[in-house]
Amino acid sequence: MKLNYKKSGTGPPLVILHGLFGSLDNWFSIAKELVEHYTLYLVDQRNHGDSPHAKEWNYAVMVEDLKELFDAEGLEKVYLMGHSMGGKTVMNFAVKYPDRVEKLIVADIAPRYYPIHHQTILEGLNSLDLKKIQSRKDADEQLAEHIPELGVRQFLLKSLTRDSDGFGWKINLPVITKNIENVGEALAKGTVFEGPTLFLAGANSNYIQQKDLPDLEAHFPNYQLEFVANAGHWLHAEQPHAVVLEIRRFLK
Repeated sequence: MKLNYKKSGTGPPLVILHGLFGSLDNWFSIAKELVEHYTLYLVDQRNHGDSPHAKEWNYAVMVEDLKELFDAEGLEKVYLMGHSMGGKTVMNFAVKYPDRVEKLIVADIAPRYYPIHHQTILEGLNSLDLKKIQSRKDADEQLAEHIPELGVRQFLLKSLTRDSDGFGWKINLPVITKNIENVGEALAKGTVFEGPTLFLAGANSNYIQQKDLPDLEAHFPNYQLEFVANAGHWLHAEQPHAVVLEIRRFLK
């Protein structure tokens, strides 16, 4: 699949993938701080952002989508980074195509299996009657019945788009809803990436825990783990400056 992406900057290539329900736009503020030293590729994964929609949605196909982008752009070896679902994609890519990854950065996700925990968000998104929505305010008010956190609603509503026919989702909501269990899938046992790897964890997040350390070691023996203070799961939005400093330190 030919993915949508935005390219900017000069220097060695750094490819960044967003998380579930997100898009490449989520990384604009980070990219602005890095464009002087790296050629940034901000990528929309399939069924997200402005990339195509497809019924097949799992890490195996998302890895091949990424390889297709690398091949089309002539990217032999890159710095590769992903957040949450994007972190799972880049981990899977690195263990399958280790020769294409110079260094790997994984933001707030571990290689283990995660049980489904997005039911409330999916219920809220699926409850919206887009034909009856007249404004984003209408959408926000309806979504608030399921999702009380304003910041989470604002993040989700970035995927709401408007055209001449009214409102619609950029995300492929039916396919994501049907296949949500695929997002939590663990890395296959015995798969290893021996290159330098940085795990960035939100200090207030529970996505990476002490119990995950043996798993990190098994799959990524050359890993570092850094905690970003005063940040939860969306660490790049909550503490962008700290995340940029960690990226620069590790890649330098």
